[in-house]
Amino acid sequence: MCSCHQEGVRCAEMAMVCLTDFEEYAKEHLSKATWDYYAAGADECCTRDDNLLAYKRIRLRPRILRDVSVSDTRTTVQGTEISFPVGIAPTAFHCLAWHEGEVATARATEALNTCYITSTYSTCSVEEIVAAAPSGYRWFQLYVYRERKLSEQLVHRVEALGYKALVLTVDVPYTGKRRNDIRNQFRLPPHLKVKNFEGVFQQETSVPEEYGIPANTLDPSISWKDIHWLQSITRLPIIIKGILTKEDAEVAVEHGVQGIIVSNHGGRQLDGGPASIDALAEIVETVAGRIEVYVDGGIRTGSDVLKALALGAKCVFIGRPAVWGLAYKGEEGVREVLQILNDEFRLSMALSGRSDARGLAAQTETAEITTFTVSFLSVTNDLTQVAET
Repeated sequence: MCSCHQEGVRCAEMAMVCLTDFEEYAKEHLSKATWDYYAAGADECCTRDDNLLAYKRIRLRPRILRDVSVSDTRTTVQGTEISFPVGIAPTAFHCLAWHEGEVATARATEALNTCYITSTYSTCSVEEIVAAAPSGYRWFQLYVYRERKLSEQLVHRVEALGYKALVLTVDVPYTGKRRNDIRNQFRLPPHLKVKNFEGVFQQETSVPEEYGIPANTLDPSISWKDIHWLQSITRLPIIIKGILTKEDAEVAVEHGVQGIIVSNHGGRQLDGGPASIDALAEIVETVAGRIEVYVDGGIRTGSDVLKALALGAKCVFIGRPAVWGLAYKGEEGVREVLQILNDEFRLSMALSGRSDARGLAAQTETAEITTFTVSFLSVTNDLTQVAET
């Protein structure tokens, strides 16, 4: 009998120690179609998998005798202080994982005082999310639709509700080919809806559906001129999600956006593109502190957070791990996921000789790595050094 059989405690109720524990629980308890949807990458899933492997190629060079008796994980994003540099990336359909869905996610991020990027494709409405966590710090993720009024109406709704930024996702002119979703003929179950569009498409029920709304709704003609259009209809800061090259980062800065999320959409769009963390350094160097740079994709440990900040990210965002937390225990599960990452990040900082998260991200203001040396293998297996200054 294993040691956890004490006072009626079952092995299945053992403490969750790391994010992998939540992943395993979710895989076991979610339906196959739901698990496949969340886990999906595009085509052969090479980019999805490389998001994780890329972090394992990075090695930290710790400094010792630095007095880490007191540590501070706080940072700021877009001028607002959060408790630690990990937020929730926009992920769709949280009600597939837990009956309260995005409402539970919002409460968890409010409790831990960090940033939640609400997805357009939420199964709770933006109004329900705000009502559930009125003090939470939220950004809203936006797509541009062929019918521009749909996007415009969403922008006005979230601005009125107190969302603090728009996160424009720019890497989905078309949806990537996710093979298991095709095999499973994935559809939202009848009791769930994309709540932000509730009632909008009722007249188009005969049109084929793609992830909860009529197919071909997204506008593949979106271009840089649409940044100006978006700026003309809102006063909210605009953050572009889906940039992977220094060339596009420079154009983004020239168009007056307030932030970039270095992202390959969790490997769900173009298969064969770079891991997000591998694209980060050149974008940070190009931006040179003019706007804030964030990253998502592949973060699974506190040391991953540390590596991303050392390479210039102001904050990281997690997607799938939040859903795993929901599948485990709803709001409590998401809180546990975030708390584990916070604790691991604090420990990794201390063991590397750093005590202040804001010091780690300081290089975003100077375009230099001012923390500690990080060595990593590039895609071409050349040893790249980022030297301490």
